[in-house]
Amino acid sequence: MAFAMKVTSQVEAQRKILEEAVSTALMLASEKSDGAEVAVSKTTGISVSTRYGEVENVEFNSDGALGITVYHQNRKGSASSTDLSPDAIARTVQAALDIARYTSPDPYAGVADKDLLAFDAPDLDLFHPAEVTPDEAIELAARAEQASLQADKRITNTEGGSFNSHYGIKVFGNSHGMLQGYCSTRHSLSSCVIAEENGDMERDYAYTIGRALGDLQSPEWVGKECAERTLSRLSPRKLSTMKAPVIFANEVATGLFGHLVGAIAGGSVYRKSTFLLDSLGKQILPEWLTIEEHPHLLKGLASTPFDSEGVRTERRDIVKDGVLTQWLLTNYSARKLGLKSTGHAGGIHNWRIAGQGLNFEQMLKEMGTGLVVTELMGQGVSGITGDYSRGAAGFWVENGEIQYPVSEITIAGNLKDMWRNIVTVGNDIETRSNIQCGSVLLPEMKIAGQ
Repeated sequence: MAFAMKVTSQVEAQRKILEEAVSTALMLASEKSDGAEVAVSKTTGISVSTRYGEVENVEFNSDGALGITVYHQNRKGSASSTDLSPDAIARTVQAALDIARYTSPDPYAGVADKDLLAFDAPDLDLFHPAEVTPDEAIELAARAEQASLQADKRITNTEGGSFNSHYGIKVFGNSHGMLQGYCSTRHSLSSCVIAEENGDMERDYAYTIGRALGDLQSPEWVGKECAERTLSRLSPRKLSTMKAPVIFANEVATGLFGHLVGAIAGGSVYRKSTFLLDSLGKQILPEWLTIEEHPHLLKGLASTPFDSEGVRTERRDIVKDGVLTQWLLTNYSARKLGLKSTGHAGGIHNWRIAGQGLNFEQMLKEMGTGLVVTELMGQGVSGITGDYSRGAAGFWVENGEIQYPVSEITIAGNLKDMWRNIVTVGNDIETRSNIQCGSVLLPEMKIAGQ
């Protein structure tokens, strides 16, 4: 407790320094610009890695930067600095002003509307400093790795265990008088090993992450999970080319909905470069499926009281009963579209996709025969057409039971069809992502094999 109080007081002192830096930059910019916004961040922490129980790396990080954007006669200029001294801040402000003189006027450029700003940012319980010495961090990483290595004699090599613990401070201010900040922590533990059988070598990993150290799984859980995942991949087979049902396991199902983020981003909409251009207010998912956004989820890994433009974040439905209700708008894209910012500058904030009550084993039974995808490779997804084609690995299922691992296959479809035809979403919710959802069953995809 004494340690936490000490770190908290240190962080509060650092936060005040950052707030002063933001105030100084805004004051200097106000004399020569129509508007300005300043963001400053600082991250401090430790990263360690082990291999065969020996220390491979111990790294202490302390990184910070200030970025300023000024607007003058609809011209925009931006500059940044890692030096927060008064002289450096003055030079950075002047650099932004100089750049603004040479950019083209843009009527949509400017600071976010005052009525959208988070002048009173809520505490989201994101700051949980941990009293971890380098020796203790090394021990945690080594225990996770050791649990993997001891699990089975077929595990013949290791890429190591790793532990990370960092705290961050973010402060944002603009010429409307907003000056807000918050502190956060993030701790993680992982293991990665290689297994070998009959000349075949496979690797996999496992990890745990959280805002508080006490929210992490144990090193032994991480090691055991890593070993099981790696062993399950041994002796993969190839599939013949076919069409079959597909389950996206929860860890890759999050990415299936991640493609929606780009497709409904305001920038894609005003550029008319999305396959969902005419889909606002229309059904894009099954009627039983809703995507909720919870930016103020306590301890949430993607929680934030305001976006990177200072706009307050709010609980909202992105998709309601299958119908797209929302574009994801920054200040600029909103103005281009004649709308208001939705607080999505910098990304999304804790999407939640509720399952239908089936666990993973029940989903296998529901599918009967088909493919479970646990890994995806490549970037074969078009944001313009929705065409989807990616390398994949996973497991072949018959009669509701996993038969053998598969690799070196490609799965293909179109996201519009894939989303609309989702059969069910499982209750095995993946919580380590900014999109929280369970496994997803699709009725059919093209599978290209040998």
